[in-house]
Order: sequence, then structure tokens, then C-alpha cells
Amino acid sequence: MLSSVFGVPASTANPPRIAVLADSDTRWKWGALTATRTAPSAPVLDGFLLRGRATPTPRQLAEVGVRADSLREVTAVEFLRVVASTPYDVLVLALVGGSVQALLHGLKRVAENGGRRPVVVTGYVGVVYEKLADGLLLRHGADLVLANSRQDAERFRAVYEGVGADASAVTEVALPFLGGTPYTGEHDPFTVVFAAQPSVPENRADRAYLLDRLVRHARLHPERDVLLKLRSRPGEHTTHIEELPYQKLARGLDLPSNLRLVYGHMGEVLDRTDLLVTVSSTAALESLHRRIPTVVLTDLGVREALGNHHFVGSGCLASWDQLDAGHRPDPDEDWVSRQGVAAGDPSGGDPYARAFAPARDRIAGLLDSPAGPPPLTPYYTPAVAPGYLPGILARHHLGPDGSPLPGAPAAAGTPGPVRRTVRRAARGAYRHGVQRVAPVIRRMGEL
Repeated sequence: MLSSVFGVPASTANPPRIAVLADSDTRWKWGALTATRTAPSAPVLDGFLLRGRATPTPRQLAEVGVRADSLREVTAVEFLRVVASTPYDVLVLALVGGSVQALLHGLKRVAENGGRRPVVVTGYVGVVYEKLADGLLLRHGADLVLANSRQDAERFRAVYEGVGADASAVTEVALPFLGGTPYTGEHDPFTVVFAAQPSVPENRADRAYLLDRLVRHARLHPERDVLLKLRSRPGEHTTHIEELPYQKLARGLDLPSNLRLVYGHMGEVLDRTDLLVTVSSTAALESLHRRIPTVVLTDLGVREALGNHHFVGSGCLASWDQLDAGHRPDPDEDWVSRQGVAAGDPSGGDPYARAFAPARDRIAGLLDSPAGPPPLTPYYTPAVAPGYLPGILARHHLGPDGSPLPGAPAAAGTPGPVRRTVRRAARGAYRHGVQRVAPVIRRMGEL
């Protein structure tokens, strides 16, 4: 069980029971840590993995390093049936926006069928640099929509108010996985880490360019350790689809001896990092929180498609040419503060430790209310979005009123060996199609 090490006071008297539903390794990490940081006391944590293309493997879950009291794989309909029969206090929906919306309608239907419903919490895993309005409106209706920074909280409220939706659910917190030992000076050897991303940049030429520049930097600085930090091993998927893994691009290259490909927990890699380099990874915020020198690359442009536009004004934008010449970034303190990282003040206080207090207080207030949480009221309804909402619900086998559609999969407990084998084969075929067949078809289309 998760303990007070995550900032939640230990308690054994009627601990809150929390369910976390996640659809990838990174969202599981965010959801589980959010659950423990925002719980009124140390919780009983039940984990659920939404069955899909990015369902994490045991290795990925172990690498995340967050454990639960129980953990099982479910469909959306199975999860709703579990919630209907289990007295949960809080649900954390760590899912893509469409899945959150479907679950909100399903939970609304469950509550209408009687019984006290749990508090529903949702939010984002990291930097929100695309589909802001779409993603936010799909999350509207939860009791708490968590914003990871003051900047995000302001943007979230502006979107909700701009469409006439209730913005009171927006609650400012921080990324729950920040922390670690603050940077105090260079290691021996000096270590440069490039934090790879599954889908940024997207095309082969850009990814090959970044790998080449990393190789060149390692050759130019043989006294340095240069690490390529990878998110997943071949065949695994994370939150985003990775069609061209760097492992594949590096295959057959003559890599310098001081350049290594590494996996593992990001926090452990940051423990030995002297310079973090990325295109737009949330790892940049983890690095800045520790005050590790951090660079967001401009080599491929500063573009919304890359997500590095989010770091405009940060003082961290630089190119490989500058890094090769010895450039060390100097982050802008005002920008960093607005992102909810590098928390601390001259008086010795720790704003990061207090960042989750508003969410904890709000959850506790809803749980203590005699009437329980108010009815779920998502912005999207069949009347507001009749051409959009039904398709979102149907993808999770739910009808327009949130009820399971005929033929929806029933809860079947732990799958037998045949089902597990078929499921692994299906996922393997999907990943093969994404990583091998799709790129070939795309190249043929460009001929």
C-alpha cells in the first residue's frame, strides 16, 4: 500500500477507498500519485487498467514504481459495474479525454440508479500543449479537474467560462511526481541526458537528425557521459504511439563508447544528470524542479506541433550548436514559478508540499457533505453535441444515456490463458502494424 512518503498523512482509522482507472503507464503513474497526494488520509488504493492499445506491461508498471493494494485490467463497462457494487470514496480517471467523458456519463447513469456516488477527479499527465478546448470539455463534469500550474488553471477556467460551462471544478495543484534531490553541482563524469518522446518529433528524418546530433555531441565531448533516455522497449506502448523508436534508428550505427541507451525511472536518471535535453517532454519540468540545467531544443523550430512553444519565455530554448559550444541555460524564475516547479522560497517554506492542499480540502468537503457530491453534469449532452457525444460513448459500449449497449462485454474476472494469449497476439499485431506496416505504407504514399 502507498504510504505517507508521498505527502499523505498516515492513518488507519477508516482510510478512504480510492479507485484509479488509467489507460497507459504514464497515466497510471499520474493517477496513483495524484490519489495519494490528494487523499484526506492514507488510502486503500485499487488500481484498474483500461483495456486498450496502451495497456502497460508488467515491466512498465514496475518501472513506474507505484503500487496499489489491488490491480486488474477492465473495460469501461466492467469498471462501471465494479463502481456500482463497491463503496469507493474517490475515483481518479487518468485517461484520455474521450474516455473520461464516456466514464462521466456512465457514472452519472450509475448514480441515477440509486446510491451515493464517489468524488470524481481527473486532469492531465503533464504539459498541455494541444487540443486544449477539446480535451478540457471532454473532462468537464468531474468534481475536480486538476490543473498542474497557475498558468494551466487560468487557461482551463477561461475555456470553461468561454463556452458558458461551470469552471468551479478547476483546482490548481502541481504535477504529482516532482521531487527528488535538488541539483548541487556537476557529477563526475558530467552527464548529458536526452529525454526521448514517443511521438515528438513524428517523422523519420527529424528523429534521425536528433539522434545524429546526440551522437555528434558525444564524439565532441568524449569526457562526458551521454544518455539517450527511452520511454519504452520495442513492442511496448506508452501514452502516445511510437512508430519509429530510437532503438530501431540506432540499430547498426557505430555509437561512441560514451553514448548509451537507458531505460528506468526518470527520477533515478535525473539523480545523475547535469544537463537535461529534450524537445518538449514533461521531463523538462521534473528537471527544472530540481534546478538541473535544462534545454528545450529549437533545432526543428519552435512549433505547436512539437510542443516546445509551451517553453517560450522559459529561458531554456537552445540548439545543439549552442550546447556543443558549452551553453548552459538560465531559466526565467517568473516563468518557472507559473509552471508550479522549482518550488521553494527564501523563508524556507515549501509551496510544492502545500500545492495539493486545495484539492485535499475540496475532496474532504465533498465526502463530509451529508448529501454527498452533487449530480454529475458534463458539458456535453445529447442536446449540446448530438453529432459528437454518441460516438464517444459508443466506443466504450455505452448508449446516449450512459447505459451499457446490448452486447457490451460483461465482467469476467481474471481472463483465462486462452483469452490472455489472444489478447497478447492482438496487441502484438496492432503494434506491428503501427511500428512496421504503417510507416511503409506512408513512405509508399509519398512516392
